[in-house]
Amino acid sequence: MELTRRQMTTPGSSALGSAPLNSFAHLPFTPDASFEGVVSPNADTLYSMAWLDLSAGPVRLSVAATPGRYFLLPLYDAWTNVFACPGTRTTGSGAREFALVGPGWQGELPEGVERIDAPTSLTAIVGRTQVNGERDYPAVHAVQAGYRLTPLTDAPASTAAGPGPVDLVTAPVDQAAALDAATFFTMTAHLMADNPAKPEDAPVVERMALLGVVPGRPYDWDALSPEAQRAIAEGAAEGLARVRSAGRTPLAEVHDGWMTPYDLGSYGTDYLQRAAITAVGLGANLPQDALYSLCRADADHQPLHGSNRYQLRFEADNLPPVNAFWSLTMYNDRQFFVDNAINRYAIGDRDALEFRSDGSLTLLIQHASPGAHLESNWLPAPEGSFNVMLRMFWPRPEVLERTWHTPALRRIG
Repeated sequence: MELTRRQMTTPGSSALGSAPLNSFAHLPFTPDASFEGVVSPNADTLYSMAWLDLSAGPVRLSVAATPGRYFLLPLYDAWTNVFACPGTRTTGSGAREFALVGPGWQGELPEGVERIDAPTSLTAIVGRTQVNGERDYPAVHAVQAGYRLTPLTDAPASTAAGPGPVDLVTAPVDQAAALDAATFFTMTAHLMADNPAKPEDAPVVERMALLGVVPGRPYDWDALSPEAQRAIAEGAAEGLARVRSAGRTPLAEVHDGWMTPYDLGSYGTDYLQRAAITAVGLGANLPQDALYSLCRADADHQPLHGSNRYQLRFEADNLPPVNAFWSLTMYNDRQFFVDNAINRYAIGDRDALEFRSDGSLTLLIQHASPGAHLESNWLPAPEGSFNVMLRMFWPRPEVLERTWHTPALRRIG
């Protein structure tokens, strides 16, 4: 979290979504097949990202009216938990004014401004606004312009990086993996002064204190014995290996080949799951706002491959149950979009789909075109291995209660 903040807010950064502290960076378009900056990109929303420093005082978040368009502005604490999410589901589509308030702040807010208490001074916003294809960009850009951040005090945001690296080139996940134990715990002690742990974290905080890691107190690595230094370094290496392993096989429920992680966005004391998800992709949504299911195998448990043709059939009464919208996105074996003749990377309920006379819907997933008369329902696949992801925005209770499941992909040739 902190290494990403440094890379995206330091002057001179060219990282996607870079902007000064307490300012939005609006991404104006969805990526195409040439983009490889982020794994598993989406073609459904335009992003609005911001990094906030609330240690100097509250920051006002203004949201213009967004009638008929789904949006969410999840607010993440320094531990990557979603602590609030202004958006269509929670606060509606009318114009709203919020004040994001850091720990310990006391004072009066302007009239008409709703208070949101942030548990940590370091806060991030990874906003998403529904976009219905390239022709919809101007309308979404107008919505994005209505998201504004305004500090409510004259005190400047802190730009001091604190201990640890400021690297504008290396991916933050790789930077984190390269930290030695001394630097890692030095940064942790420094950051915990303004970003306190929760009460339920007390047992871990007490154990960290035994290693000399105390919030706000300089960490003295050299005061440790060589034996203690070696044990801590070995433990850090083992922890990194566990995080990487958990990231490759995240906790998810599997049904008919679809893997669905239901417990994202708020992790409690499941530190391994929190770290694993952050290592794979910072900014996971709460399932109530958006739920993603990933499929790598067909109904016969065989890996998906472009040499085969597949169908995904939804009966008329079994379409993905959502209050907003759904989509199915194609990824190659490196989790990037697949180049194709019709420039289609995802397909969903906002497309001009062809339904059968009985109301059912069949999506065609294959490399070659099924013919012009069937291309409305075609999601192009690569020649080799691939996987698909079903995104459900604002899923209905039957999804969250795990009584609705995505049908299996069936190989037809």
